[in-house]
Amino acid sequence: MRDSARRLAAAAVAALALLATGCSGSAIEEVHTAIEEQLVIGMVVSQTGVYKTVGDDMANGLKLYLEQHGGQLGGRTVDLVVEDEAEGGAPARAAAEKLITSNKAVALTGVVGGGSVAAIKPLLDQHQIPLIGSNARPTSMPNLDWVWQTSYISTEPGIAMGDYVAKQAGGPVWVVCPDYQGGYDECNGFKDAFVKAGGKLANPKGEIVWTPFPATKNFQPYLTQILQSDAKAVYTFYAGGAAIDFVKQYEQFVGDKLPLFAAGFLTEGSVLGAQGEAAKGIRNSLNYSADLDNAANKRFVADYQAKYQTLPTTFAMASYDAGAVLDKAIAAAAAKGEVTGKTINEAVAALGQIDSPRGVWQFSTKTHTPVQTWYLREVRTDGRALTNVVLQELATIGG
Repeated sequence: MRDSARRLAAAAVAALALLATGCSGSAIEEVHTAIEEQLVIGMVVSQTGVYKTVGDDMANGLKLYLEQHGGQLGGRTVDLVVEDEAEGGAPARAAAEKLITSNKAVALTGVVGGGSVAAIKPLLDQHQIPLIGSNARPTSMPNLDWVWQTSYISTEPGIAMGDYVAKQAGGPVWVVCPDYQGGYDECNGFKDAFVKAGGKLANPKGEIVWTPFPATKNFQPYLTQILQSDAKAVYTFYAGGAAIDFVKQYEQFVGDKLPLFAAGFLTEGSVLGAQGEAAKGIRNSLNYSADLDNAANKRFVADYQAKYQTLPTTFAMASYDAGAVLDKAIAAAAAKGEVTGKTINEAVAALGQIDSPRGVWQFSTKTHTPVQTWYLREVRTDGRALTNVVLQELATIGG
């Protein structure tokens, strides 16, 4: 939030003016206090590349929370500094390092990709800075001392869907997914739960087909292979621009020949508008939908629509919740004394329930992710617009 930085710079100028005129005492002390109270929160999200739309939603969710709370978290003025994760890995690490060493952030948030979390983690351990991540996290990550997620572990959307698809598909299911960490987690989570529930993969030798990421734009060869198999349905995970390409080409080459099941990111947010009618009927699993009926969600949806002229996504919701987590943790740390990365982290570990648009949740002490409900959704026309309508609860995962 650069406005806060400008206000504090003005305050510093005012302090110098007071000194020059011989003023002393409370006026100068108040200015010094205002300067000391500023906290830098660093946000790492994709501002370029295939996941830019996801990064935009995440940034919007946190910015809305800050706006609702007067630019403060825990009673302290916040300067939110956003750096580009791009498509993850090394760029994400460089962005985080800049925020920690140059901007002196006391906490990080955001991070689109699970691989980016892994790249950033050594910096968190080294500098004792917590990450309140608001999107994917890899399943296997030792030593979670400084890592928290308000979203999910990457295997969970697929785990939530496995039993349902096994019962609904009516035969073997073909699984096709992108070949990077998020794809591995999302689709192996589904495969494990699906097979455990009695499902059978239509893929050759029961092995998931992986598409090169982010290079794959033409999915026709993969879709042709599916049609030549004995598959009765398809399961997939894509997000961002890849999700648009996949859904449009699926409609063109497969259409209603085979039902399509997916992790909810396939049809989440602005990609749904770009997919249009091609997305209709896709059933998917996610931890949030804008049509959930609770007071926190009604306020969140109304405020988000008023500010951004669109419905909020799970990406925006999780970042909004990251704001709530930081708000509570910073207030608790301040009440005990100094606000630092270490004291914020300790306060996060002691937090109880979070009243969220998705419903009330709290962190698992084991995984540092939410214990939460997953929902089955279907893309339908609601009025004149396409939306993901909640059909039922699938499972509660976490702990």
